[in-house]
Amino acid sequence: MSHHIVAVQDLHYAYADGTPAVQGISFRIEHGESVAIVGANGAGKSTLLLHLNGYLTPQRGTVQVGDVLLSKETLPQARRTVGMVFQDPDDQLFMPTVRDDIAFGPLNLGLPLDEVEARVAAALKRVDAEHLADRPPYRLSGGEKRAVAIASVLSMQPEILVMDEPTTGLDPAARRRLIDLLASFHHTRIIATHDLDLVLDLCTRTIVIHQGRIMADRPTLEIFHDAELLQRSHLEAPLRLQSCPVCSRTLPPPHDPEAHHHHHHDDLVEPHSHD
Repeated sequence: MSHHIVAVQDLHYAYADGTPAVQGISFRIEHGESVAIVGANGAGKSTLLLHLNGYLTPQRGTVQVGDVLLSKETLPQARRTVGMVFQDPDDQLFMPTVRDDIAFGPLNLGLPLDEVEARVAAALKRVDAEHLADRPPYRLSGGEKRAVAIASVLSMQPEILVMDEPTTGLDPAARRRLIDLLASFHHTRIIATHDLDLVLDLCTRTIVIHQGRIMADRPTLEIFHDAELLQRSHLEAPLRLQSCPVCSRTLPPPHDPEAHHHHHHDDLVEPHSHD
């Protein structure tokens, strides 16, 4: 089913001042894959993502979404296929109420009102935000805004979901809800993130970007076990894959009351809770 693929070929992009942001990136993502794009700040992740639904057009190279190459002419088609959730929900939410925000895209597609209403209801239900429908977006919490931003993309019924740093600013409970929500999607998912524990939960494949180039594109676990690659790319292994500093410390002999008091496992209710 080529109409669900994302193929980037030799993509180059430099900022107006000439600084290169993306330098010859190529990859192909098939239908239903869940792929993480990881890299330090300034690696080029956001710039790359903005090409996937045409916010930026390639200065060199091509971006293919489904059967079409991205260009000014094919933009409307590509944007129906690719739903983009920005890093900051405030960039996505601008209508007086949550319901209006979620209806905005489908209304722009010229869909009949009953179809728009059905899509809004389904998207709100999907992100568990029905109770927020009539609230102004600016009055929502960070987690609620993120859920509504995702709903405003789902109402367009995209086949490919692209997200930029989806867990930024979320508290642990909201982050867990978001991960569970994303795990339930059968879309193709492309997630740029610093949150490597989220990658471990959601993405079977990881593309590591460093200074605008691909350093590695392999199964996630392979990448996370490659300490040298992570170091070169300025990344830390997910916390769950780092040895627990408490468990791995040699316990002092019991006759030293000072040391014993500090480090004995019995003092620690949850030695593995690193959140």
